[in-house]
Amino acid sequence: MTARIVPDDSVGRAIAVEILRSGGIVALPTDTVYGIAVALDTPGGVEKLFAAKRRPLDKGIMLLLSDAAQAPEIGQWPVSAAALAEALWPGGLTVIVPQRPDVPLQPALAAGTATIGLRVPDHAAPRALAAAVGPIPTTSANRSGEPEARDAAEILAQLGDAIALVLDGGPAHGGPASTIVDCTVEPPRILRVGAIAVEAVEAVLGRAVERTSR
Repeated sequence: MTARIVPDDSVGRAIAVEILRSGGIVALPTDTVYGIAVALDTPGGVEKLFAAKRRPLDKGIMLLLSDAAQAPEIGQWPVSAAALAEALWPGGLTVIVPQRPDVPLQPALAAGTATIGLRVPDHAAPRALAAAVGPIPTTSANRSGEPEARDAAEILAQLGDAIALVLDGGPAHGGPASTIVDCTVEPPRILRVGAIAVEAVEAVLGRAVERTSR
């Protein structure tokens, strides 16, 4: 069955929330590219995302959040991550933090590691969905090895038979991927340079060190 397309408005988002709650996969706009997402508590949900992309379970999937307040609910929250989130979220920053040992997560979510990637995107749609259903595992909307889908039509062409809904927010904004910072180590390490400049990350971390050393 081909996915349904609905506008990215209050009605469309309500439909997307219901599909996520029922275990379905939704394609949604973000501040960069379109992603496909599933509710975190969906049994085998992460595996469903990889199956839709036809990609092996060899890489972790980040969680998109509604706001920084959701982060400590899913991961341990060191001072460095809190400082980066306060200064640079919403935006193109992913922080890697340790998983909370008391919060069971699907092993495929983090490729079998004990860490998790978290981001608050600068787009209202994923934040609204995450506010309604909790942090949402999300990966780019494309078949493995194919270009990232730029709009609803391209999503249908690549993934239409593997997802339930496309939340249509118009053409993807594009731009660089998020900068990734590993906050499981001290000092934190920049794993990928992207939308947020190295200088901005280092400035935030420097101020955090100054505050904690007073």
